[in-house]
Amino acid sequence: MSRPLPSRRLVLRAAATAPLAMTGALTLGTGTAHAADSAYVMGYFTESPNGTGTDYGLHLAVSKDSLNWTPLNQNNPVVTPTEGALGLRDPFILRKQDGTFVVLATDLKGTDWSYVSQYVHVWNSTDLRTFTGYHRLRLHDMDTHCWAPEAFWDAGRGQYALIYSAVNSSGHNVIMVNHTTDFVTVSAPQVFFDPGYDVIDGDMAVGVNGVNYLYFKKDQTLVGARSTSLDPGSFTVFSTPAAHGGTEAPTLVKSLTAGTWYLWGDTYTPNGVFYAWQSSDLSAGTWTALDQKTYTQPVNSKHCGITTITATQYDNLVATWGAPAWNRLKSYNYPARYVRHSDFVGRIDEYPFDPYTDSQWKLVPGLADSSGVSFQSVNYPTRYLRHYDYQLRLDVNDGTSAFAADATFHRTAGLADASWSSFRSYNNPTRYIRHYDYALRVDPVSTATEQQDATFRVGY
Repeated sequence: MSRPLPSRRLVLRAAATAPLAMTGALTLGTGTAHAADSAYVMGYFTESPNGTGTDYGLHLAVSKDSLNWTPLNQNNPVVTPTEGALGLRDPFILRKQDGTFVVLATDLKGTDWSYVSQYVHVWNSTDLRTFTGYHRLRLHDMDTHCWAPEAFWDAGRGQYALIYSAVNSSGHNVIMVNHTTDFVTVSAPQVFFDPGYDVIDGDMAVGVNGVNYLYFKKDQTLVGARSTSLDPGSFTVFSTPAAHGGTEAPTLVKSLTAGTWYLWGDTYTPNGVFYAWQSSDLSAGTWTALDQKTYTQPVNSKHCGITTITATQYDNLVATWGAPAWNRLKSYNYPARYVRHSDFVGRIDEYPFDPYTDSQWKLVPGLADSSGVSFQSVNYPTRYLRHYDYQLRLDVNDGTSAFAADATFHRTAGLADASWSSFRSYNNPTRYIRHYDYALRVDPVSTATEQQDATFRVGY
């Protein structure tokens, strides 16, 4: 949901007793990962600390491992709502019974928590490259907002369950549900989960060894409930809470190559940082925090939804929308920090920050040696990262051979981890880019700590 729990309390006017909207076509299928799936797609919106990276359209990223993500369309939206608040939050992507997709999202642009919408945004898509059938779907006639919609296939009913957060007649947040066959007509709303205290942001894992799991936000933590049924009111809380500061927006992801489950959570302080946990047994209800070295969220991403896709779908999405023309560099031993320039000085700072474009680089052929690499600034494209008195700074390319040499580096296997990268100076070949007291330098590297300081992950 990516919002604080409301201090105001909204009152139900009357529960709907008849289906809402118009009748549409029936869709059938499993709604779960297909055997051929080998990749993942994430839907999200974006916010950054001072708003320079904020956009309330649907953004997409893809991943082969569900941990490190490639934003598509240069991290720009692929579709934006044209009704309601003219913006979205909390997008969720479901592969339907027939193999096509439906996208659901909260109807809200920005952070006007007083805005009340009884609707959610809906798109259909055969391939997440084109989006059709856009409409807003009305879920109830209550005086309360629909937050963080998600959906899953309920085989026993032969329908999809569409769950979302709303305020009930007792004045606290619960998880509601409507059932549908087509995301055009929905049944009357019911309370799906109400443990007697505020809960928001429901996310489901259905049919795991005969058990269904619901993860949600309670206070500032992510908590799980389970049931052998998908009936409203059947879920019982069982898990140990997972949290990193104020955490919300739980997202359960199953590894496609192992028995591992991942739990993603989104913090709203600081702005928009994802954390992840893992478990080898969903039924245990306990989670181990992942080292931030192992995962990287799309820049400025907020409240994501993740689903599995095939290798062909992955390739087609990248071919259609394009991978970024820039990279970010993550520090190996301070993985919350990224290489950036600040006041034209090279350093590593903790994500998130603005301007976020300070951390985006085009890795171009080396100015002095095309077999090397030079770091061209995205937001100051006439400037390159170069060393001067062994300190790294962002300077305008003056066209001299001295500048070209200072701005050229040879990319090598990471000195602390060969799957990462290190960068050796072209004209001072005994020295590598490393951070020292968070400032970037070129220094000789020998100790284990220095090797870690000189190791970076080139990603997005």
